[in-house]
Amino acid sequence: MPRRRAPRRSRRAGPQRPAVEVASSVRTGPSARAVASWARRAAAAAGARGAVSVLLCGDGRMRSLNRRWRGLDRPTDVLSFPAGEPGFLGDVVVDVPYAARQAGRLGHGLDREVQVLLVHGVLHLMGHDHETDDGTMFRLQRRAVARAFGPGPDGVPADGPGPRGRPGR
Repeated sequence: MPRRRAPRRSRRAGPQRPAVEVASSVRTGPSARAVASWARRAAAAAGARGAVSVLLCGDGRMRSLNRRWRGLDRPTDVLSFPAGEPGFLGDVVVDVPYAARQAGRLGHGLDREVQVLLVHGVLHLMGHDHETDDGTMFRLQRRAVARAFGPGPDGVPADGPGPRGRPGR
């Protein structure tokens, strides 16, 4: 009787899932659990190494953060705060009501908009800047969104590099 072999196990370690923590100060929008899953996928697709913290907030909180850190007295869709620490990329803040309005204007759902904003925020944490890079960040964003979430809106302006009708981050 021939001897059966045990299935071979790969010795190669698979990619490590980025650690994600999500906090929310809004009552509506995607669940923290869904956002944590999306943020892990976004970080992995962008090639990020390190943990990410995500805050889902409303217009008032985002306006305050944008005013304090960027000198712009208005809300925006997403802000990124790089940590500069080994193992921790930083914080991504998403304004859920702003994202919902933006999704409506762009003709897709809030979930997809938050997914796009997470990729966008993670790329900023990694040091990319669409305002100065001649389109590199948006090319990376397009690929990462498709890799993580499949075909559909990718958050890249149809008319080339630069913000798509929203303030820069």
